[in-house]
Amino acid sequence: MDRRDFLTLACLLPAGAVLAAPAAPVAAGLSLPAAINKAGRQRLLSQRTAKAWLMLVQGVLSEKAKSILGQSTQLFEQQLVELKTLQPNDDCRAAWLLLEQEWARYRPQLADIRSDAKAVWTGSEAVLAAAQKLTVAYERASGTAAGRLVNLAGRQRMLSQRAAKAYFFRNMGVNAGEAGQMLDGAMKEFVKGHEELKAAPQNTAQIKSDLALVEQQWFFFQHALSLREAYDQKKGASDVATTSERILEQMEAVVGQYEKVARDS
Repeated sequence: MDRRDFLTLACLLPAGAVLAAPAAPVAAGLSLPAAINKAGRQRLLSQRTAKAWLMLVQGVLSEKAKSILGQSTQLFEQQLVELKTLQPNDDCRAAWLLLEQEWARYRPQLADIRSDAKAVWTGSEAVLAAAQKLTVAYERASGTAAGRLVNLAGRQRMLSQRAAKAYFFRNMGVNAGEAGQMLDGAMKEFVKGHEELKAAPQNTAQIKSDLALVEQQWFFFQHALSLREAYDQKKGASDVATTSERILEQMEAVVGQYEKVARDS
């Protein structure tokens, strides 16, 4: 890929992307449930951008990866501006500032395919940690059980991308041991979180149906992650990329429904 083409990634916003739906106008005001959702989405974007960058480096579905990276970068920056408008306490303000600082350090690493992969690892982890602090700060400010479900379901979105990121780092041989541990941890946490969500008394019939669809895609995801032999590793990489996007899409629907429950409660 030509470096000039690669540097245009941040300007791309493809139609029909999983997270391409426009956010509510800032002027309309941001509710705490919406802020928990958006801050939680920043977590997943920290991992999704790294996944897309790794896909480009490794030549896995390059055009799709290019779209994912450009769209995710633009959405992160859009939401960062929106979240600045709702800072109900000092914890939220401090967490937002930290997220802004870590993103400013991480974003340049994504702009060049020749960036140091270890710097992308470090940056994505730092942005994730900062976004987690902001999400938790908003959840505490809301002080509701429904707010916690928005956070938990939102974290499931992130874990689908974290597992894929770890898979691609391991394939690349960068921090391979840590990447294997990260992958195992993300998979275990996802399963635990999914069981907790299924048991939530706030679940509607639609939420239950969507969680069942997530479970089906999770089965395919696990299979793709297990393809390690040379002859099927290329297929496995492609399947990991596409299935992680499907899980993300379905979890987006679930988080949106929990946000509605939180607003109405």
